[in-house]
Amino acid sequence: MIMPPTSPTANWRKSSFSQGAENCVEVGRTADSGAAVRDTKNPAAGHFITTSPQWQDFIAALKSGRFDR
Repeated sequence: MIMPPTSPTANWRKSSFSQGAENCVEVGRTADSGAAVRDTKNPAAGHFITTSPQWQDFIAALKSGRFDR
């Protein structure tokens, strides 16, 4: 679901691994413990929201190397 930039989220943050890189996303916590994700370069474009189970599955897939090239 794409949400407008005014949708309530808290604590937008960017990975410390990005170290000033231009191609980053920011993640914010949502009220139901899911996550909102937006483009750092264009936060006014809005963001998408995941549920808590979707976010947990995504993080588990990242940690397992599922998206490694």
